[in-house]
Order: sequence, then structure tokens, then C-alpha cells
Amino acid sequence: MCKERAQEIVIISTRRKVSNGDTMKYITILGSTGSIGTQTLDVVRSNKDIKVIALGAGSNIERLEQQIREFKPEVVSVWEEEKAKQLANNIKDLNTKVLCGMEGLMEISTIEKVEIVVTAIVGMIGIRPTISAILAGKHIALANKETLVTAGHIIMPLAKEKNVKILPVDSEHSAIFQCLNGENEKEIDKILLTASGGPFRGFTREQMKNVQVEHALKHPNWSMGRKITIDSSTMVNKGLEVIEAKWLFDVDFDNIEVVVQPQSVIHSMVQFIDGAIMAQLGTPDMKLPIQYALYYPERRVLGGDRLDFSTLGQLTFEKPDMENFRGLKLAYEAGRKGGNVPTIFNAANEKAVQLFLDRQIAYLDIPDIIEASMSTIAFRNNPSVEEILLTEQETYQFIKERWN
Repeated sequence: MCKERAQEIVIISTRRKVSNGDTMKYITILGSTGSIGTQTLDVVRSNKDIKVIALGAGSNIERLEQQIREFKPEVVSVWEEEKAKQLANNIKDLNTKVLCGMEGLMEISTIEKVEIVVTAIVGMIGIRPTISAILAGKHIALANKETLVTAGHIIMPLAKEKNVKILPVDSEHSAIFQCLNGENEKEIDKILLTASGGPFRGFTREQMKNVQVEHALKHPNWSMGRKITIDSSTMVNKGLEVIEAKWLFDVDFDNIEVVVQPQSVIHSMVQFIDGAIMAQLGTPDMKLPIQYALYYPERRVLGGDRLDFSTLGQLTFEKPDMENFRGLKLAYEAGRKGGNVPTIFNAANEKAVQLFLDRQIAYLDIPDIIEASMSTIAFRNNPSVEEILLTEQETYQFIKERWN
């Protein structure tokens, strides 16, 4: 039975040799109807050596069916059982197998042809499929922040044990990853994680009192899903990226600095122990980090706009405002405390954002809910996967009782 709630993952395999001697890349995409999933399929369309083996989605079976008929995968997975049954009936003229629930995610994440699992997921639903993929020896191209934010202490040692690569897909972490290509990670002095500042950059709390959903969903530079767009406006998203960077690049929180770069041209930077700083620049286009993860270490031609310095004018930099945008400050606090506190931070934000999108709370209630949850839910050191998921449910219950 399919009992867990719907979320999205992107899973992608690397290149394999086919019988005729040609080189082919077989991929599986879970979360194919979401922002990262659809952009991944754009990359697929632009490259003739990629074959989609599997697709997965939460509940958008209409878009998923369109993708199935175009890319003809062998298997698909839908989170909700009833939706899976409906889809199976809709595509009964095809030879595509339909799975559902966590069982479907687990099966697709360990498919023999899949060698790299790229997780672009909203929520902690990606932890178990990611662990299963690592145990099966799959490399992980990571676009899901929550997996490392809540379970980095489990994921990174396991990946090292299984000799599995964790390849970042987020634009900021991909930028850092690219800057470190060929460098000695032991010589990192500081990670400079850039942020656009979101649509309310420079606002005071007084100015944000009357922010409505439609205001927060208007990001000045990036086109993203609804939840991550709200997270960007509160700077919680940058806080999640700070915690993720700690695990990805094995640096202390004191050595991760957020820099507001409103033009979103510098995607992130690395300062080395000799004072040198390397930066990765480009237009705000997620297809670049997606394709880089798919073909790493090879670079492929990618269409689209190019950065034109003659018309750019200037790049500006600011310190983040952690007093008016308390989500970022709370993220540093959660990361330094460790244990299950990052899980509380993440779960509280996830529930608060949903309440805001449903117009049940005010915009400024989001950081208040996070802070109250962090100070209320019991601390657990070195939590297991089961304790992480229990913490998530405890946080949800606390919010439900207090902000119903």
C-alpha cells in the first residue's frame, strides 16, 4: 500500500556501454513533473546519448502521462496509489510498468541500470531512497537539501564507505564544486555562499507585515517551485544551503559566509588559505548545474543566454540581514547545535510555508514557528533515520496544536 505523503525525487544514471559499442547514458527521473525534473528532461532533449529508463511523480499524472508518451520509460512511480491505478489505466496501450509509494521509490532508486541518483525532492521523503541508492552503490547527484540537512551525519559517512560520489545540483553548491575541481579541499579557508536576497531584500519587519503569497512568489531572478521560492524570500533556503554545504564540503559553520549578490551572476565562491578566491559565474539557469552533474567531469555544449560583461554594468555585494530575516540566523543556530535540531528547523519551516501558502498564517509567522519549534521539541543527539522521521512528526504535531 502507498501510505506516505507525495514528494518528488530526481534519479539519474550515468553512461553505460550498449551492445553495439556506442556510449549511452540511461537515466531515471523521479520528480519529473517538478521544476528540476522538467528541466532535466530539457537536458535530455538536447542530448542524443541519454535514454530515460524511469520516471516518477507525486500526483500530477496528466503531465507524467505526457512525459511517458514522449520518453517511453520502462517504469514509472506515482506516490498515491489511486493515482497510480488511474495512470496505469490511462497508459494501458503502452508497456510501461506503474509502481507507487515508498516501495516504488526504493525500487527505482536501486534499478540495475541506474548508476547516479539525482535527488531533487521537497522534504525528507528522499532520505530512505537516497540511503538505498548508496547501499546499492549508486552515485548521488543531489538537488534535495533536506536529505543532508537532516541526515548528513548518516549520508556522508555511508557514501564514503561505499565509495559513492555526492554530486551537488543546487546552483550554489554546484558552483563551489566546480571551483574545487582539481583543488585540495584541505586548503579551503572559507566558503562564500551567495544569495540574491530575494524579493524583499532591504525590507524591515515592519515592511514585511503585510506580505501576501503572491508577493513572496515573485522572485527577482530565478524560476523555481512554490515552496523553494517562499524559502528564498525568507532566506531560510540559504540557511538550508549553509547546513548542506557543511556536509558536502566538510567545513565548519564559522568558515561558511553568506554574501548577498543581488544580480545572481556569481553563484558562489571559495576562498583558499593563501587568500585566493575562485568564483563560478553564469546566467541564472538551473540546466547548467543539472547537465554538469549528469556529465561530470565532462562539460557539454548548453544552449541559452551567455553572460555579457559589456552589458552587465556592475556586481554588488551586501551582508545578509539576519535580524529582519531571522530564518538564516536560526539555520546557523540549528546547524551548530546539531543532533535533530536541523530536522526541527527544516520540518517547522516546511509546515509553516504550507500554512502560509494556504493563507492560514502571516508571512512573519514563518520564522516565529521555526524558533518556537526549535525551543520546544526534545533534543536527540546523533539521531537514526527513525528518530529523524519521529522528530519531523513531533514538530508537525506541535505546530498543528499551536497554530491550528
